[in-house]
Amino acid sequence: MTVPGTATLRHALHGDLLGPADAGFAAACRGFNLAAVHAPDLVVRAAGASDVATAIRWSADAGRSVSVHATGHGSGAPADGGVLVDTSRLRRLVVDPARATARVGAGVRWQEVIDAAVPHGLAGLVGSAPAVGVVGYTLGGGMGPMARTFGYAADHVRRIEMASATGDLVTATEDREPELFWALRGGKCDVGIVTSLEFDLMPVAGFYGGAIYFAGTDAPAVLSLFAQWAPTLPDSVTASIALLRLPDAPAVPAPLRDTLSVHVRFVHIGDPARGATLLAPMRAVARPLLDTIAPTGYARIGSVHSDPTEPMPARDDALLLDSLPTAAVDALLDGAGPDADVPLAIVELRHLGGALAREPRVANAVGGRDSAFCLAVIGAYPPALRDAVDGAIGTVLDAVRPWSPGSRPINFQGSATKPQEVRRAWPEATVRRLARVKDGWDPDRRFRFGYSILD
Repeated sequence: MTVPGTATLRHALHGDLLGPADAGFAAACRGFNLAAVHAPDLVVRAAGASDVATAIRWSADAGRSVSVHATGHGSGAPADGGVLVDTSRLRRLVVDPARATARVGAGVRWQEVIDAAVPHGLAGLVGSAPAVGVVGYTLGGGMGPMARTFGYAADHVRRIEMASATGDLVTATEDREPELFWALRGGKCDVGIVTSLEFDLMPVAGFYGGAIYFAGTDAPAVLSLFAQWAPTLPDSVTASIALLRLPDAPAVPAPLRDTLSVHVRFVHIGDPARGATLLAPMRAVARPLLDTIAPTGYARIGSVHSDPTEPMPARDDALLLDSLPTAAVDALLDGAGPDADVPLAIVELRHLGGALAREPRVANAVGGRDSAFCLAVIGAYPPALRDAVDGAIGTVLDAVRPWSPGSRPINFQGSATKPQEVRRAWPEATVRRLARVKDGWDPDRRFRFGYSILD
C-alpha cells in the first residue's frame, strides 16, 4: 500500500520513515511484549523531538491517528493503521550530581540511568525490570523495589517536554502548564508524545535486600506469614511475594526449574542489621531453596525481582486489594497454589502503603494510593496457550475480587484497554479531570495509545 504524501514527510525528517515493505519496519513495530503486534501504515523512527513534532503535524494534515512506543514492555492496544512514532532513538541522558537529578530522552531505559547515577551515590526509582523504558513507566506512576520508602517515580518528576497534538513542543512543570503536568504524572494521559523527563534521584548507594526462594509446597505457610508480616513493616522496607512457575531453561536456577516456587523480594534502605531483624520471621518460616539477601550495591537492584530480559509474548492483569485476610490468602492459594494446575508464570503480591500512600509535594494523577496490596498475574502468551492463560488469569483475579475495590494501577493494565476498563485505574473525580485535560489538549482525538479513558 502506498500512503499519499509520504515524500513530503520523509524529506522533513532527520530520522527514518518506514512503510510495510521497508527493511526495519517489522523490527520497529515490535516491542518487548511480542503478544502486542502493531500494524501501523507508517513508522517514524524519530531522531529527536523535532521529528516527533513533524510526524504529528503531518498526521494531523493527513487525517491519521498517532501512536507511540519505545521499548514496548506494556501490551496495551496495538496500533492499527495510522502513524507509529518510535522514540527509541531519543537517548540523551544527563545526570546532574550537584542537583541530584537526571534528564532523559524518551528512548532511555532504566539500566542506563542506573549506570550513570551509581558512580555519584545516586539512584533512580526504577521498577522491577531495569530494561523498561523510563518515560512510559514514570507516566503511569512507576512502582519499584524502593517504592514504600520514596513513593512513585511520578512523584519526583520536575519537568516534562512533550510534542502536542498540534505538533508544538511544550514544557510542563509545577509552574508552567500545571494542569498538564498533573495529568501526565500518573495519568498516562494520551494528549501528546513525551520526548523527555527531568526527575530527582535518591541519595542511595546500596540496600540490604535481595530474594528468598522457597519450595512450592511451602506456599501456604510462606504466603500466610507474608500477609501478616508485611503490614508490620516500616517505610524503610518494600517487599513483595510471588508464586513462580518457571520453565526448565538454562537461565533459571536449577532448584526453580519446571516447578512451583515462592519468591520473596525484600529491600531495606538503612542499617543492614536492622534489615536482617525485620526480615527474620520470613527467613525462618521454611527452609529456603535460595537466599540472596545481603548488603548490595544499587547497581544490582534488578536482581531483587530478576524479571525476564528477553522479549516474549505475555499477558498480564492486576487488581488492587484493600486487605489480605486469611480468606483472601486461601482463595489465592486455591487458584494458583501448589494444588492448582495453571499456565501462569507469575502470581505476585506487592505490599503498598508507606510513601506510596502519601500525596507528593506537587499533586499528580496517580491512582490507588489507599490500597494495601497489588495483585498482578502474568502468563506466557503464545497462540496455543491463550485461551488457557485467559481463563487462569480470570480465575485468580475473581478469587480475590471480594477484597478489591475493582481497580488496578494503569501500568498493570495489561490487555484491559477498553475505556471503561482503563477508567478503573483512578477515582471518578480524577477521571473527570483527566478527561478535561484530554479535551483541551487533544480535542480531535489524534492520539490513541491503548489506554484512553474516552470512548
